[in-house]
Amino acid sequence: MNTTPTSPLHSISTAAGPPRSNQDRPQVDVTKRTRAAGQRALVLGGGGSTGNAWLIGVIAGLFDAGLDVTEADLIIGTSAGSTAAAQITSASPTELLAAILSAAPQPRTAPVGSDGGHVRIGPTANHMERTSRIIAAAEDAADMRRRMGAAALEMDAASDGSGQSRWRATVAARLPSQRWPERTVLITAVNAYTGEPVVFDRHSGVDLVDAVAASCASGFAYSIGGSRYIDGGYRSNAENADLAAGYARVLVLSPFGGRSRTPVDWGMHLATQVDELRACGSRVETIFPDGSSEHMFGANAMDLSLRPPAARVGHNQGRALAEQLTEFWR
Repeated sequence: MNTTPTSPLHSISTAAGPPRSNQDRPQVDVTKRTRAAGQRALVLGGGGSTGNAWLIGVIAGLFDAGLDVTEADLIIGTSAGSTAAAQITSASPTELLAAILSAAPQPRTAPVGSDGGHVRIGPTANHMERTSRIIAAAEDAADMRRRMGAAALEMDAASDGSGQSRWRATVAARLPSQRWPERTVLITAVNAYTGEPVVFDRHSGVDLVDAVAASCASGFAYSIGGSRYIDGGYRSNAENADLAAGYARVLVLSPFGGRSRTPVDWGMHLATQVDELRACGSRVETIFPDGSSEHMFGANAMDLSLRPPAARVGHNQGRALAEQLTEFWR
């Protein structure tokens, strides 16, 4: 377990878009509604397909050792973490882990994006190179988000438009339930037209499947109503731990180990957000993949053949950390 996350994430320019629909307004209000003090917040970061498996593994390991973190008062999900958030609130961690481990063996792949097999994005290396150029050209985080949204919209304009329905079906197949849970679950995204950060919850008037699909939209823009959205990891960082402000105890699971590609002075690094949470009185613990498993993430984050080993690594970590975390969490 780490308590001092480090490292870098990135993005490009603005695009004018259609007027924002009414359903956009409650999304802005979401962050205000969650400012009320609470006890326990669980933050699930992005990290691709292997990151999702690792998240499920850690949560299942904690659960098997007697610590159920799915009962958090607030769950924040970003990209792969948004999928995990929807999964753990509608199925038991043990069942979710068993499904990963029992899945038919997958051939080694060269996948794309941050949570999803969206074939139009291109190889991971090309996606990373493209977004790195966007980040390098941006003046600040807001400029990065606008540029990233513009790039996604430009890519979509060159496509045949069939990817939206395929992507929605892919995301829907991953969720045990397509209904929002009654507890507070926040799912992050970014408005592709404006670069404005967005947070969905069950009061936003957006289907759970669409919220998760938007949060996982890396390299393309996902349409909901009159707006389009890109990956929630561009909102603040791959974890968006700042949304847990006001909660007494915050547990952050970060498949990317707290790394970010953005400049430190943009304030988007997980370490910065952890410091801010602690300065406001929150107790914060972070869990990262151990050093021996780092090859499963980053460039290999979309390799489906690595999902079972990533889940096993997470499960072992969860079991090993459960006793240490019990006093903190309860």
